[in-house]
Amino acid sequence: MRHIDSIVIHCSDTPAGRNVTAADIRSWHKARGFVDIGYHFVITLDGKIETGRPVEKIGAHCKQQRMNHISIGICYIGGKTADGRSYADTRTDAQKVALHSLVTRLRKQYGIPADRVFGHRDFAPKACPCFDVHKEEW
Repeated sequence: MRHIDSIVIHCSDTPAGRNVTAADIRSWHKARGFVDIGYHFVITLDGKIETGRPVEKIGAHCKQQRMNHISIGICYIGGKTADGRSYADTRTDAQKVALHSLVTRLRKQYGIPADRVFGHRDFAPKACPCFDVHKEEW
């Protein structure tokens, strides 16, 4: 098993309300030359937690500071306004509940401290995940 000490949260960069699944993202990522979906988990609009890349495998979601090697990547569906023109925290209530549940479970399972839960924007000049991860109660 690889050493995991962090979680990196992402958004799918899709318009609010657009229903996307892990299978869709897997297809997009494979079309870009990835061997599999880059994220370990995807949270759909209705709060369903879908499995992406196996956690035992190094992700392809945050190459900066070798975060792919030491982190679990979680992606919630959304991140843009309905018209797709602006970035926004578009998480549904169900997504917020699922994200908190998943992060809490993973932190406990892997012994990850709360200060090792990041947003992708902590490592790259991006809006992703379109909310301040550090203001959340993990």
